[in-house]
Amino acid sequence: MKQIDEGEIIDRVLGGDRGAFAVLVDAYKGPVFSLALRMTGSAQDADDLTQESFLRAFQSLGRFRAGERFFPWLYTVSLNVIRNHLRKVKALPEDADRKGMPEAMDPREDPAGQTAARERRDRLQRYLLRLPPPVREAMVLRFYEGLSFEDVAAVTGDTIGSAKMKVYRGLERIRAMMEADGFVDDEARR
Repeated sequence: MKQIDEGEIIDRVLGGDRGAFAVLVDAYKGPVFSLALRMTGSAQDADDLTQESFLRAFQSLGRFRAGERFFPWLYTVSLNVIRNHLRKVKALPEDADRKGMPEAMDPREDPAGQTAARERRDRLQRYLLRLPPPVREAMVLRFYEGLSFEDVAAVTGDTIGSAKMKVYRGLERIRAMMEADGFVDDEARR
């Protein structure tokens, strides 16, 4: 969605056209759900947190600064909702509900290759869930959501240097977990 379209939609919502907000929900529900899923490891929690994120965004839309990009602002709102949830549950899930994890299988790939790819994704998700939430946030935003370090910093409220350091620390911790599990030799070369 183009930034000017977002501005027009936000103006319509603030002018009383509540239905116009549905356009923003449709445009960003996938990325917000993905963020929540990667942060919690639970499809059900991700669904609930996505709904709560859009409710909070709608309620806070009057504080959105015209001329700024909506997407990083929405991610900040969503990340705050997710952080609050993680504080409430305090314990990270040992075994994430991966039934709702997005699968990107190539039908041309052999079943053994698909199984191996799924096992790698599941292992990586388990490692990700073991990272401290601030490090996990930076990793998810950078690698799963594809945000630049500048946008990661804007969303998390960090400096660019701090965002880079969190990502670096996350990669190092995941590598250490892989080494401890005996996967680094095979996986590091890929």
